[in-house]
Amino acid sequence: MQLALPQLSAHLQKGLRSLYVLHGDEALLIQEAADAIRAMARSQGYTERSVHTVSGAHFDWSEVLAAGGSLSLFADKQIVEVRVPSGKPGKEGSTAIQQLAASAQGNDSTLTLFLLPRLDAATRKGAWFGALENSGVSIQIDPVDRNALPQWIAQRLHQQGQRVVAGEEGQRTLQFFADRVEGNLLAAHQEIQKLGLLHPPGELSQEQVESAVVNVARYDVFKLSESVLSGQVARVQRMLDGLQAEGEAAVLVHYTLAEDIRALKRVKDAIASGKPMPLALREQRVWGPRERLFERVLPRMTEARLNGLLQAAHQVDGIVKGLKVPDWPTDPWQALQRLAVRFSRFCIVR
Repeated sequence: MQLALPQLSAHLQKGLRSLYVLHGDEALLIQEAADAIRAMARSQGYTERSVHTVSGAHFDWSEVLAAGGSLSLFADKQIVEVRVPSGKPGKEGSTAIQQLAASAQGNDSTLTLFLLPRLDAATRKGAWFGALENSGVSIQIDPVDRNALPQWIAQRLHQQGQRVVAGEEGQRTLQFFADRVEGNLLAAHQEIQKLGLLHPPGELSQEQVESAVVNVARYDVFKLSESVLSGQVARVQRMLDGLQAEGEAAVLVHYTLAEDIRALKRVKDAIASGKPMPLALREQRVWGPRERLFERVLPRMTEARLNGLLQAAHQVDGIVKGLKVPDWPTDPWQALQRLAVRFSRFCIVR
């Protein structure tokens, strides 16, 4: 049974299942969901808890299999928590997990909780994960998207009795807050809690938020691609500054930008030769959010613009490898800024 994270609270109020699987890379949300399940279990008499962390191929699964049947003299219900940080239990682990899933059905004395990282599509189709989903409740926990982050912050402030001012000023405050904590949800949670300690319940001014919230944002080079293709020039510049500060390799940033430019050119050429856009995109392995961005941007990308971007990407390739190029900055990150800003401005849809 698959369940969306926002549905968890209502689900728990209706009654506990004997098996839960939480999978995703957002540590804060995983922790909160697990805490909610544990709290409900404790309220229903699950007083003991054992934790098993699967570390490497030589992990002894017999301990986990035995845990479900080893209640102490002092408790008749327990939580057995299994953490698989790699998301790869191995052949022996796959067999053991399927046994655990089978034994969990109808088991009123043991609640089994699996904590897993984000899983790829192939792993989710595997026998062991399928057994977990069929026998219990599976919740995929995704990161909070940048566009949804201001509303997430507002909801968290509301939970502690605080809110930003109404109207445009409040929206600017939330956007500022989101810019400072993007990509770092645990730190965002801590900054929200800090506001609760610094100020009483009620309305928060923009000045109060700006003076309290520190810059803890973390950026992903692949999210940079989405920002460029979305034409978010200011965010692109901020992300590049952040990636440089975090020590990201300039060559990887360049590869990401150049690959998007090359893919746009190939798709544009395929369309010009008579292929439908969906087929051209599929042949270039462009899908998901990136596919929607390409569909939006391609009509604006003239042959002259794409050729100019290709030439610029070639010049910046030399710069990040230590070469000097006339009329370009010698610093790789300055050159990347120029390329990325030019690219993102071409992607603005008015």
